[in-house]
Amino acid sequence: MATVSYREASRVYPGSDRAAVNKLDLEIADGEFMVLVGPSGCGKSTSLRMLAGLEEVNSGNIFIGDRDVTDLPPKDRDIAMVFQNYALYPHMTVADNMGFALKMQNVPKADRQKRVQEAARLLGLEDFLNRKPKALSGGQRQRVAMGRAIVRQPQVFLMDEPLSNLDAKLRVSTRTQIAALQRRLGVTTVYVTHDQTEAMTMGDRVAVMKDGVLQQVDSPLALYDHPNNLFVAGFIGSPAMNLLEGVIVDGGVKVGDYTVPVPRDILARANGEKNLTVGIRPENFVVSDSNEGIALDVALVEELGADSYLYGTLAGLSEDELVDAQQIIVRMEARKAPKKGDVVRLQSSNPHGVHVFSNTTEQRLNDL
Repeated sequence: MATVSYREASRVYPGSDRAAVNKLDLEIADGEFMVLVGPSGCGKSTSLRMLAGLEEVNSGNIFIGDRDVTDLPPKDRDIAMVFQNYALYPHMTVADNMGFALKMQNVPKADRQKRVQEAARLLGLEDFLNRKPKALSGGQRQRVAMGRAIVRQPQVFLMDEPLSNLDAKLRVSTRTQIAALQRRLGVTTVYVTHDQTEAMTMGDRVAVMKDGVLQQVDSPLALYDHPNNLFVAGFIGSPAMNLLEGVIVDGGVKVGDYTVPVPRDILARANGEKNLTVGIRPENFVVSDSNEGIALDVALVEELGADSYLYGTLAGLSEDELVDAQQIIVRMEARKAPKKGDVVRLQSSNPHGVHVFSNTTEQRLNDL
């Protein structure tokens, strides 16, 4: 097992004038489960492939432990990769698929069989070792791909969206199995996904990327509670944080006809800006009993049993303004939800749940 270090590592594809990964600095601890997350094209898979040796590093360095692997071929890096499509050999049995890399390394047959049996026991594949991949379900194929990585006993596991081909229910159960397995094995793991729910539930830490640039790396809860900027705030969380632009006034930020209270020291950090963006998560809104609060025109109510979600826009907008209006989402108890077409007033249930962002720098102003 080993640490992984990206040191100002960059990748520029031929013919492109912009780096796919731009000066990535990231330290991954020994035995840590690190998730790289972001939208399509953000550079997360390229970062993983750079570590695997499948993409050239144009500048900077990558270390596994104390070894600089920047220019080493993939076979010399002591890594094992699980791909999105599993890449199983259709003509081989499960056991042969799992042991193939060991066979190529001339590992004695008895040792191969022992390691395959151990991995199969870990993954619940003992009854499937003589089957071909076509006789397996998607989830079982995914476990075979995991088993093939495990038997190699690498220093680092690399996983590139391994659950994206599974249905929603199987994806939930499999991600918990992978996280539990990684903790049991204690192998440093770098996991790529575009699904922020997957990232939040699996990673010891999560690195959020956008346009090839690392935006923030922290524990899942720290990202949720203290996003560095507007992008992280809007990306992390499901449903996403409500981001509402308002005008700076005495005592806060005016959104619609209501002034959201914001401490003076935070407003002072606006550096002459007239407008700021206020961020409030759906669960931090409460429906006010008074006439005080952000006026919401309820467009839709989703009843989900224990919870309800209100979807709407600021009340009082003209038809032209509604076209570009920011959607507001509120999470609340199902039995207390208003009806579609109602106008309700919203306030924050927790002053610490009000995030304030600069419109110029897009940085969060609360903790500067």
